[in-house]
Amino acid sequence: MTDIDAPMRYASPAADSTERDGSVGLVVLLALALAIAAVGLAMVSREMAEPFVLAILAGLAVVGVFCLFAGAVGILHFGQRHARNDITKAFVDNLPQGALIADGTGRVLYANEAYRDLLGLDPEASVPAPDRAFAGNTHLAEAIFRLARASQQGRSLKEEFRLPPAGEGEDDAGLAPRWFRISVQPMPPDPRSGRKGALVVWLVDEITQDRAREEASFAKVQAAIVYLDSAPAGFFTADADSNIEYLNATLAQWLGLDLSEVANRPLKLEQIMSPNSAALIARAGRGHAQGVTKRFDIDLVKADGTSLPVRILHRLPRAGGSGGLAHALVINRGPGEAEEAGAAELRFARLFHSAPIAIATINAQGAISATNAAFLRLFSAAADEGRKVSLESLVEPESHQALRQALDAAIARQGLIEPVDIAFAGDRERSGRIYLSPIEQTEGDNEAAIAYAIDTTEQRALEMQIAQGQKMQAIGQLAGGIAHDFNNMLTAIIGFSDFLLMNHRPTDPAFQDIMNIKQNANRAAGLVRQLLAFSRQQTLRPQVLQLGDVLSELSILLGRLLGENIELTLDQARDLWSVKADLHQFEQVILNLAVNSRDAMPEGGKLVIRTANVSERESRELGQRHIPPGEYVLIEVRDSGTGMSAEVKEKIFEPFFSTKEIGRGTGLGLSTVYGIVKQTGGYIFAESEEGQGTTMRVYLPRYIETAREVEQSRIERRPPEKPKDLTGRGTVLLVEDEDAVRSFAARALGQRGYHVLEATTGAEALDVFNNYEGEVDLVVSDVVMPEMDGPTLMQELRRKRPDLKIIFISGYAEDSFRRHLAENEDFMFLQKPFDLKELAAAVKAALQG
Repeated sequence: MTDIDAPMRYASPAADSTERDGSVGLVVLLALALAIAAVGLAMVSREMAEPFVLAILAGLAVVGVFCLFAGAVGILHFGQRHARNDITKAFVDNLPQGALIADGTGRVLYANEAYRDLLGLDPEASVPAPDRAFAGNTHLAEAIFRLARASQQGRSLKEEFRLPPAGEGEDDAGLAPRWFRISVQPMPPDPRSGRKGALVVWLVDEITQDRAREEASFAKVQAAIVYLDSAPAGFFTADADSNIEYLNATLAQWLGLDLSEVANRPLKLEQIMSPNSAALIARAGRGHAQGVTKRFDIDLVKADGTSLPVRILHRLPRAGGSGGLAHALVINRGPGEAEEAGAAELRFARLFHSAPIAIATINAQGAISATNAAFLRLFSAAADEGRKVSLESLVEPESHQALRQALDAAIARQGLIEPVDIAFAGDRERSGRIYLSPIEQTEGDNEAAIAYAIDTTEQRALEMQIAQGQKMQAIGQLAGGIAHDFNNMLTAIIGFSDFLLMNHRPTDPAFQDIMNIKQNANRAAGLVRQLLAFSRQQTLRPQVLQLGDVLSELSILLGRLLGENIELTLDQARDLWSVKADLHQFEQVILNLAVNSRDAMPEGGKLVIRTANVSERESRELGQRHIPPGEYVLIEVRDSGTGMSAEVKEKIFEPFFSTKEIGRGTGLGLSTVYGIVKQTGGYIFAESEEGQGTTMRVYLPRYIETAREVEQSRIERRPPEKPKDLTGRGTVLLVEDEDAVRSFAARALGQRGYHVLEATTGAEALDVFNNYEGEVDLVVSDVVMPEMDGPTLMQELRRKRPDLKIIFISGYAEDSFRRHLAENEDFMFLQKPFDLKELAAAVKAALQG
């Protein structure tokens, strides 16, 4: 290669093998055709040839006249078609970069003078393509190979590479390396110009001087960084989101941070200072006061958790905008460092900004004059230091009068000033409380009061949740008590109805009336069971369930229940976790939710039931405060119905609350769902907007079976079949404080062949048992009784007869009293209300067991 400073000549192309416009072959063919015609006409007679000669001359005349007109209007060009490329060639010839055009085989078609000069070629030398010109250099082999491959594949590519001098590696320091930038660009075929093959355009540019300038600039930047790193003060830059973009070595050393680790992972202000101080620094100067230098005395947090008192000089350049990087100079105020400010002033500033409570000073006009970090974090609008922000502007208008009265009291130096409950301006969901206290004013000081503010949003939400929980608990206790009393009455009604039915034939006029009485009593029993479900006092039979299988089996019933105008979709997760719940109660939950969705879509719509696993991490991100972190199985029921308002959503789980017209619902559907889910240990939430449909989400805790439980369920025997013959023999001690229930049960058992001993209380039952100690085979006892309840009676009786068989009957759930008994206590349970057959079957099963 020749010297790179050789003069460059751009007047004419270095190589031009492109085809000229037009075709000489067409002209030759036309001449041959005319010659052949003349020879042929010469061989015939004059009379025969004359018409043909005239026709040929007329044709040529017409073509000539047409060409003249076409040339006049610019349709045809004679001998000048190549002139269309003159401007393009002149442009390429005068490019400062070397340009070369080659065909698909690598044959050079055109190259400008700059290309020859860059390669240092002689005027008579042939011009090679760049992939061949640089192919012999081992330093460039990979880059040249990629460029050549791209040209063959019709791809665009650009490469920059360093060309070392010929003597590099030897004792030749007089030569400098050269830098080149080579790009390859495909040129597709152009049918309009008659070019059918694709071409390749190579551009070659020497960037040695650009690289030298870049390296010089980089060296200056490195020198500046070295200066900042070795400065006796700390320095960092941060954006409005508290992200630290740069941290110098001095500050990293003070904080005990490894600069190499800091460079490889994001660092936030909250990691080197308290959250309140981070909010103060991030928001400082971002507003009307942009460009102003601020001073803060705060504590930084070292890597070992200890604090470092510092003074920060903070400035946000005006050109940076509200989202630009802020620059902060950090001065160490720790022990042994120089103290420019007084110790008392520094200590007060640190305490002021480190306080966890929001504090601000207020002047007589209500404007904020000074704030700590916690105040700026609580009221982001107070961060605009370029204008006077009033305390009233930070809260909703309904609190303005109360704040003004409290400020007037502070100006009057009153001692006890009532706190003011406020809602944050622009965010009514957040609430707070502001305390004002007077301060001693000095001459020239306009500060009138100190404001202390706390965020009460979570506290108020917790208070509302507690109040709602207490309300639901009170309603549940009331519902449970009512259900217990109703169960006693319904037991008697159903029982005595059975006696009447036994004495009447189906053809008797009164038989149907008695059946109506029993059927309506059973309907009432169903409502009572729903009340018990809401109050979480029903008896559950939990078992390990695979909800995917349960929902698949239930989908057929759901399809019939919803009707043809509602589209049902099951979206089930794979590998769904197990839960432990009562199968029938869970089915009741799904059916009740589906019925509610159906009623909300009178014109039809879509119902989607989705299941998913919720990990412990995901449970923390749900945003529901009263769900403890853990693993859950989600059952989501989503409809496209009418939705509901916020007022309705607050009451949907209350018993007897319904938005349906009279006669279409009892108002116990969702209250039953609520009770079942809660009794199972789960949680339920409603999400709805008017006109946007409703989504009900049920979270049931994941259940993992132990090896012992799996083995026990494998060898567990089938439950005994109900006996067909309900008659029997034996002495039964019946303990029931309700006369109607006791009368029905005694009569029913007596008719089945049993000897029945009756008692109204637990104490009376003990006396009867003592009198017939050796004769009593079975005790049937109520649970809730005066003087002595059923469980206490069982303990007293089994002291005398450990193997005594006992059946408890109650309107409450079995779980409500079983948890107060020892685990090894064996007894049977019969839920009220029951009919004659259920009682007789339970007694016979107990005696045979």
